[in-house]
Amino acid sequence: MKSGAIFDMDGLLFDTERVYDEEWRKVGRSHGYHISEKMLDETRGANGEFMNRIINKYLPDADAARLTEEVFESSKKALAKSVPMKPGVKEILEYFKEKKVKMAVASSSPMELICHNLNTADIASYFDVIVSGEQVIHGKPEPDIFLLASRKMEIEPQNCYVFEDGIHGVYGGVAAGCSTIMILDLVKPNADLYNICTGIYSSLLDALEMIKKGEC
Repeated sequence: MKSGAIFDMDGLLFDTERVYDEEWRKVGRSHGYHISEKMLDETRGANGEFMNRIINKYLPDADAARLTEEVFESSKKALAKSVPMKPGVKEILEYFKEKKVKMAVASSSPMELICHNLNTADIASYFDVIVSGEQVIHGKPEPDIFLLASRKMEIEPQNCYVFEDGIHGVYGGVAAGCSTIMILDLVKPNADLYNICTGIYSSLLDALEMIKKGEC
């Protein structure tokens, strides 16, 4: 078993991608934009300049950074009272805690939103390290955020799991040298991901069972 586990947040710990999609549509409409499914899929797990380039590919005249900020503020309000947790979250966190595996969150979302969601769901205490895309120059699919998380945990990347639901995050985890596990949410894996992932599972519960068996 690895000594560290790094978790993405949206779509992995929390069923929030659908919330963000709806807020993107609302904010887009308020500015007269149509937000396509293709744009939403391409931006999952992205942040910073990389995300801005994706947005401007679909909305060439938009102020991408401003739109993104509006979406995060709107999403924070939508998630103010409760954050829907994905199946298996508590189980895998409890198992790693019992086995003394250090844990981190590495999310492209702003730190304020990450902390808000973790605290609202009452799981912040499980994590030794929290890293936001705001803290690295290059976001996912670059490995920077995972390398920072592993460094803060004082564990070598190759001794860390990365749990991701997004394609950008999977590529980033693999590039960091971590044992990268994809948990399916809204994005379907391409053929390449089956070759580079340690495993692809329908839920964290399924991944946990394989870890317990020593097959991950």
